[in-house]
Amino acid sequence: MSKILIVDDEAIITMQLEERLSAMGYDVAGMAASGEESIEKARRLGPDVILMDIVMPGKMNGIDAAKIITTELHIPVVFITAYADDAIIAKAKSVRPYGYIVKPFNELEIKAAIEVALFRRSAEQEEERSIKSIHRTIPSSSDSDQIDGDDLTYLDQPEIKTVLLEDIFTDIMLFLYTDQAEKDPIFKFALEEGIKKGGRNLFAYSHSTLQKYFPKEIQSHKLYIHRIKTNELYTLPPVLEKCTDSLLYEGSKESLHILIDFSETEDFDDIIAIKNLLLDKKKSGTLISGMIALNIGKIDHTLIKILAEGISRIIVSTGKETTLSFAHHTYPVDSLSVVPQSTIDDVVKKLLEPVVLSLLDKPVSGFDIVHEIHNRYQVLIPQARVYTLLHDLLENGHLEIRISGKSKLYCPTQKGKIHISQKLNDFKKVFEHILGEERELPTNNTDSRM
Repeated sequence: MSKILIVDDEAIITMQLEERLSAMGYDVAGMAASGEESIEKARRLGPDVILMDIVMPGKMNGIDAAKIITTELHIPVVFITAYADDAIIAKAKSVRPYGYIVKPFNELEIKAAIEVALFRRSAEQEEERSIKSIHRTIPSSSDSDQIDGDDLTYLDQPEIKTVLLEDIFTDIMLFLYTDQAEKDPIFKFALEEGIKKGGRNLFAYSHSTLQKYFPKEIQSHKLYIHRIKTNELYTLPPVLEKCTDSLLYEGSKESLHILIDFSETEDFDDIIAIKNLLLDKKKSGTLISGMIALNIGKIDHTLIKILAEGISRIIVSTGKETTLSFAHHTYPVDSLSVVPQSTIDDVVKKLLEPVVLSLLDKPVSGFDIVHEIHNRYQVLIPQARVYTLLHDLLENGHLEIRISGKSKLYCPTQKGKIHISQKLNDFKKVFEHILGEERELPTNNTDSRM
């Protein structure tokens, strides 16, 4: 649970923030009413983020306090202030804050600012560790070249890179990761896409909390889940048999989308047997596709070679500097590409409109869009840019607002669905024209997503 220090001389503001932050799941480590007090409590309490007012009583204002805190303690500071004139903003920018929110604020703005600050600090710490690290615990290039497979990319550079993949559900692929890899956003996205495609979906896992995101789908049997307990891999083949029993019946057009995560690797022979079972079923005509994922931290390259046999698409992620991204129809890619994350940043930031439009296929809040862009592409987008696009769509009757609890959700109107579909197709045509490519336009906007 992230610890937050609130600094503001107005008691009402601090009480409101404490209540809201606690409701959002944060731990309010303490409160301060002056710049001097904020420094003392930052040193003593060690918060993860500080929400700092700028104008406060005493000899030291929030900007002066933030300069000391960020220089000495390297704690992210987000300014929350009623002052938004150019002079104040210029002074605030001089201490490189992690955010700037103008009062009155809302809950979503606060949460987004905190999450962005936490992410930025985490990324900076990771970069600092990479710079200091001389030896990297990864296999040599000669070792990785021994792995079989028509499509293998091993990413071992400290520079952040992104692997672009076409639709996950065209074949059975292998995702090998280490403890440092960010796998949950990838798995969550894969499950969402499988459910959208219909058919049967199976999520088998050793340890996961992703099932909490799909209660309705699990209850309606659109998604089957199976917990793989240690030393009990023998329970999985019967589940796979049950899921595929009727898929070969005459007239059956259903397919099975799998996501199997073997985070425990003690029973390697059983893992190989399960992989071979899936490949045999595919060869026999069963419509089966998806991802087999495995933590490779405890296995050697001989075992990796055995695991990779028969699988044509293999991805190895060695740490947080590697991002996997599945191709959206707006951004056509050929098979597999590896590009610097900085390129992804440029594309998403400069072509934000099609990215936002592609996320409006269901009721969604502005905060969720910002969060989803970060999850999928590891790109931080200012809220104002996203809300400007949403406001324009709302003003033109392409979106309507629904209230769900405390959240304001944006939903496409019938007119909006037509507009969004046409705009995405227009973007696609332009991209193809620029790239000198001609591709058949997708008939369904949910065919694949980046």
